[in-house]
Amino acid sequence: MSEECTHDCSTCKSNCSSKKESLIEPCNPHSHVKKVVGIVSGKGGVGKSLVTSMLAITMNRRELNTAILDADITGPSIPKIFGVKGPVSGDDKGIFPAVSKMGTKIMSLNLLVDEETTPVVWRGPVIAGTVKQFWTDVYWDTVDWMFVDMPPGTGDVPLTVFQSLPLDGIVIVTSPQELVSMIVAKAVRMAKLMNIPVLGIVENMSYLKCPDCGKEIPVFGQSHVEEVAKEYGLEVLARVPMDPALANLCDKGALELMECDAMEAAADTIEKKLS
Repeated sequence: MSEECTHDCSTCKSNCSSKKESLIEPCNPHSHVKKVVGIVSGKGGVGKSLVTSMLAITMNRRELNTAILDADITGPSIPKIFGVKGPVSGDDKGIFPAVSKMGTKIMSLNLLVDEETTPVVWRGPVIAGTVKQFWTDVYWDTVDWMFVDMPPGTGDVPLTVFQSLPLDGIVIVTSPQELVSMIVAKAVRMAKLMNIPVLGIVENMSYLKCPDCGKEIPVFGQSHVEEVAKEYGLEVLARVPMDPALANLCDKGALELMECDAMEAAADTIEKKLS
């Protein structure tokens, strides 16, 4: 083994005896996806889908080809946020993703079922296999930035995404509550085990801005995100406010009309780190 070994066999050109076979799945042969970023959290209910959508919209407004792979199979909400419906179709090149009004490509289980309220009662391996197929069987064409909305925790699906997709990095989503340290710790440690860079943290539901005086009200108490970020050597990419306007747009399937610029700095940092 080389003294300069990074333990990332997927990019290694050495033929050392300890080199392991890569588990990365090939993308659809008719597609070219340049950058893949996973959006993760150690627990549910912190707003991963919202952050995923806002990042994709922000990149799309920069005239970049964006896509969202909705890996949250049992709780898919991306189609609702963008106002897209299935069923999707395909041809010999693969399954065609749905395309939002502003041009973001989307693949989600809700685009394959007859009723979007149909529950997914599948075991872990079947769910994980479906996520792989979203990568290998969907005709994504050319994509500059793909964001993967992952389910919470460290189970089958997050593990499948970490091992099977060529992630360039992950963004950890959290909230201001005391549990933030544990949530971030789990995500960071899993990323380290899989040799995936952590691009930074986004704190969702960070504060509520008073409509009268503009004061920022910490509804869930004082934020601890800066302390936790420092503890793990991470950067705080964004602090997203609790905004009734954002919630209303999500309910209407029109988040692409958002006027919130909370993700601009995050997009700048992600582009810089992965350029």
